[in-house]
Amino acid sequence: MSVMNTFYGRTFDPMGMTEENVALEDIARALSLLCRGGGHIRHFYSVAQHSINCAKEAKARELPERMQLACLLHDASEAYISDIIRPVKEHLNNYLEIEAKIMSVIWKHFHLENLTEEEQQTWKEIDDAVLVYEFRHLMTGSLEMEAQELYSEPDVSERNWREIETEFQQWAERLICR
Repeated sequence: MSVMNTFYGRTFDPMGMTEENVALEDIARALSLLCRGGGHIRHFYSVAQHSINCAKEAKARELPERMQLACLLHDASEAYISDIIRPVKEHLNNYLEIEAKIMSVIWKHFHLENLTEEEQQTWKEIDDAVLVYEFRHLMTGSLEMEAQELYSEPDVSERNWREIETEFQQWAERLICR
């Protein structure tokens, strides 16, 4: 059995992950240190900052807090298995299966396992809309996705990862406690 060690001292096999292995502080820490776009961007911009922007977009759309939390946590599996850029990820069927398995444990841990098809589609649309915005402000080249209407303006500024870690965790704690 192969195990991973998290920054906050948890040790477990990510291929056999359970709800007890999921920890908000581990997710916040790892995602705040994980760079979007495989690092091919103008400055460091983390998965956690992207996730915060998605949650803020959900709030701007006046979506329920459970949807804000879903948007905040939609990439949480990457805290345990890292990020792979979309053009590659779609060809890694085994990765997609592993990602889905880990996300199902995370969704359950945060009481989001019963997201409807419509709710899942909504967070994916928000994720895509924020991605297009990020691409236009942080990357070069072309993107084969149309810009979508945003109700908020994502913060794509260069920010300290520790600040983002704290903000991510505070957002989650506020949404979980309600």
